[in-house]
Amino acid sequence: MEPSEALRIMNDDNRGKNVSAGEPSSSKPKSVICIKEELKQGCQDRVPGSWEQLSIYQFPHYLKDGNDKAWVPQVLSLGPYHHGKEHLHYMEQHKLRCLDNILLRAKHKRDLYLNSVRGVEESARACYGGAISMSSNKFVEMMVLDGCFVIELFRGFIEGFKKLGYHPNDPVFSIRESILKIQQDMIMLENQIPLFILDLLLGLQFGEPNQKGRVAKLAIHFFDSLHPNSSTFDEWELDRLSDHGSVHCLEVFWRSLLPLGQTRSKTEHRPRSWKLFIPSLTELRNAGIKIRLRYTDNWGDIKFEDRILSIPQLVIRDGTWSLFLNLIAFEQSHFNCSNYITSYVVFMHNLINSPEDVRYLRNKRIILHCLGSDAEVADLFYRLCQEVAFDIEDSHLYDLSRKVSLRWNRYSRIYSRWNKWRAVLKNQYFDNPWSIISLVAAFVLLVLTFIQSLYAVYGYYKVGS
Repeated sequence: MEPSEALRIMNDDNRGKNVSAGEPSSSKPKSVICIKEELKQGCQDRVPGSWEQLSIYQFPHYLKDGNDKAWVPQVLSLGPYHHGKEHLHYMEQHKLRCLDNILLRAKHKRDLYLNSVRGVEESARACYGGAISMSSNKFVEMMVLDGCFVIELFRGFIEGFKKLGYHPNDPVFSIRESILKIQQDMIMLENQIPLFILDLLLGLQFGEPNQKGRVAKLAIHFFDSLHPNSSTFDEWELDRLSDHGSVHCLEVFWRSLLPLGQTRSKTEHRPRSWKLFIPSLTELRNAGIKIRLRYTDNWGDIKFEDRILSIPQLVIRDGTWSLFLNLIAFEQSHFNCSNYITSYVVFMHNLINSPEDVRYLRNKRIILHCLGSDAEVADLFYRLCQEVAFDIEDSHLYDLSRKVSLRWNRYSRIYSRWNKWRAVLKNQYFDNPWSIISLVAAFVLLVLTFIQSLYAVYGYYKVGS
């Protein structure tokens, strides 16, 4: 027997004797220590102050579908969740370059920024869910580097990077594709830093501490190209959005998509009289409901009046799926948060049941997209809604959905077989001018063929007589 094996058996025997003799153990088992530590952590988590400032969340597992490019940054990391990942290391040197440029331009020392952020470190850590294992110095340095990079990006995008001292051939700021990738990364749920950190750093640059709301305005301008339709913001809207005290850039952009009064979730109780069913676009059209483009700056403001469903224009780009997914994840994670984006996406998912539905919306200019096919658009809405936790009774579109469903049910009962066939014929063969021309041409050809046959028969009998 090996010495180590004999020593293990002796120790086991001794532990058995101690237990049988009732003698106290000299050390507690590791499992007991772990349980006590977990209970201690659980008690801390139950203290309201421990989650009062929580606003930057980890992406919900149930929304992940295997494609991590939708929620994992590909170029730029902000905050602790993805800090230090190898594929994001390239941008770290450019963060340092931005900080040095700020210090040179403002004639400041680096310690001014480090010490200022260290004073609010505890509040910044409290914004993140889960334990952040980074040391104090490393966390503060990360906040300063990330925050200064974001501010330079916002200012350069609006004022011009050359004005801030960057070369026209800058390896990051002069390449449009690089900016687009950074935009997509900065709108991700896990890739946020607290807005008050950005306000603080911007105030240090200008020597004016009170900069609240200014970063929010810069953020709205920066993310404007990601807006789901072609609307733009006027100064009154920018003032309204910047005064709400958002917690990070994703929430700033989220608020810019909402109308007034839609930031909080609905709490009123609705009677569950019957199960609400939203028919597809094809089913609605077959029931005589017309679909129209609604001209409005509020992209989610869908209306239903006099058998006409009016839908604002939606622009779908390559990054739209990631954008909507992160906005939905924010609504699913944030306390007492409106589900405005989720409601819209779920409603559109119910309408779009096939590529043909997308084609019809595209012909009506309700959907504009640059994806490879209409089938990809239909798949986009299907993937977005696959695992979403959603109660339609809390949706701002609940009343509209109920009216549409009731109208569809009534028309489904009273429409005669002929009327249904007539609606189908109209939708399939008379929904655009080319279909009408093709059908008329086919009819004319049929008539000419009949006349030709008639003359042939007539000539035969005439010759015979």
